[in-house]
Amino acid sequence: MHTLGPGSEIDGFRLGELIHVGSMASIYRLTGPAGPLPLIIKIPRLGPGERAVNVVAFEVCRMVLGALGQGPHHPTLVAFGDVETTPYLVMEYIDGVRLNDWIGRVPIAPEEIARLGAAVALALDDLHRLGIAHLDLKPTNVLYRPSGEAVLVDFGLAHHSHYPDLLAEELRTPVGNWVYMAPEQVVGVRCDPRSDIFALGAILYHLATGQFPFGNPHSSAELRERLYRDPVPPRALVASTPEWLQEIILRCLEIDARDRYATGAEVAFDLTNPDEVAQTERSVRERRAGWVTRIRRRVRARSFEPAPCPSAPSRVGPVSIVLVAIGPVQIDVLLLDAMRDAVRRVIAADERCRIAFATAVPPAAALSGEREEETATGRHIKHLVALRRWARPLQLPEERVTYHVLESEKPATALIDYARMNDVDQILVGASRGGVPARLFRGVSAQIVAEAPCTVTVVRPPPQA
Repeated sequence: MHTLGPGSEIDGFRLGELIHVGSMASIYRLTGPAGPLPLIIKIPRLGPGERAVNVVAFEVCRMVLGALGQGPHHPTLVAFGDVETTPYLVMEYIDGVRLNDWIGRVPIAPEEIARLGAAVALALDDLHRLGIAHLDLKPTNVLYRPSGEAVLVDFGLAHHSHYPDLLAEELRTPVGNWVYMAPEQVVGVRCDPRSDIFALGAILYHLATGQFPFGNPHSSAELRERLYRDPVPPRALVASTPEWLQEIILRCLEIDARDRYATGAEVAFDLTNPDEVAQTERSVRERRAGWVTRIRRRVRARSFEPAPCPSAPSRVGPVSIVLVAIGPVQIDVLLLDAMRDAVRRVIAADERCRIAFATAVPPAAALSGEREEETATGRHIKHLVALRRWARPLQLPEERVTYHVLESEKPATALIDYARMNDVDQILVGASRGGVPARLFRGVSAQIVAEAPCTVTVVRPPPQA
């Protein structure tokens, strides 16, 4: 993957111009004999110095876009390559202008802000109705078609209410652009589409004032200020900001999601009908809350409880989750066969359950190495591929299975934490053979049995003849 560039081929796709390099992936136009095609290819950034989260984000983007059909507000997924071979996503090329192009001209006219913001709000409403929260909304992730419709791109951090949330299940730190991140995302909540409403409010604030509503935090402590501190009202920075626009922006930026707009459609309506905006104290606010109020909020923020996530559209009840713990270097073939048989029995007993295959490995000592498999991304992919190959004979449908590589010096603790954070109903873990602990899972099954917050089934291999 290190030698890819214009002219390279991947599975018959010829790379053309490099059009974007992000923190997680690079994007190229695709070309044919007659020139550029109406397609792009997105290739995750792997190798020395790259983060293992890039692999997870690729899987999320493939899953979310794969669940979407054709539509005006997102690119259409055409083809993809698997992490076992060459990971890539081929999708529709959006011939449009990025919202980021307006940032260099801020502050811009309120009418222009309303036009741009309403298009984004309608795109968000379309996604939210399908059960998807983007969770990484920022000016570089919004394009406008010549028709004026907004297109949201880069779904690597998204949440789909009908699919497992790989990022939430594996990570315990806020992931995304901190400038636009909603308070509930700061504490790890990823299921609320109103987080996108908050991010839209932050973008509108920037377009109206030329400043970020909460600055550009560089530490977790600065990021947590979002749990109790309100922004300077836009009219205090740009006096010509209309009261109706300040009302909309500050409502989007409310700390409690219940105080924001409930849907993108409501935001779009207010932006396109300023005379009908129901103005409150927010519209004439001249300054931030006083120091007494800020201290009171800061004390309450220590036990910040985000609003419950709205019910997922058309979701059919909760499903049980079964965690299958596999050792990273498990060589006991009889035990592995017994684990597969145990999974089959679980599936037969509950045809709607979801299976999460997981392995726990020590953290990477560094994000680089001389060989690909020594890098953080390379090692993550190696263990991910091993899990998939082991589970392949089970022939599980993709929507019912996920794969996780957990990094921890204490594998049992990592698996128990996973079970607790994700409401796992049952854990399957391999037992020792003849009193000898399973290779590289020494003592793990005993600790899981003692501390897991759910049912634990210890799978034993059949006795040898």
